[in-house]
Amino acid sequence: MCICRAAAWGTIVEFSGWLCPLTPLENWLREQAGQQAYRTDFLERYLLPILYPDGLTREMQFVLGSIVLLVNGTVYGILWRRHNRIRHRV
Repeated sequence: MCICRAAAWGTIVEFSGWLCPLTPLENWLREQAGQQAYRTDFLERYLLPILYPDGLTREMQFVLGSIVLLVNGTVYGILWRRHNRIRHRV
């Protein structure tokens, strides 16, 4: 149940455009440590550069997206077959 609440909260924050409540806390702590606060939120500061690094082309995005689909399709296919075998044995 806790995971569902966390996912719901994250969804509400993202869809509403609210600032994550941890960002002001993190900025305050950074200032207390003598570091500079940042103006963006956590996702924009830390995750977007990982997901969309400099030099990422549209072709590279297509290849990476295709790999994700292939891996997921393979895993779900294996699980689906395994589930059907177990169901037919009973």
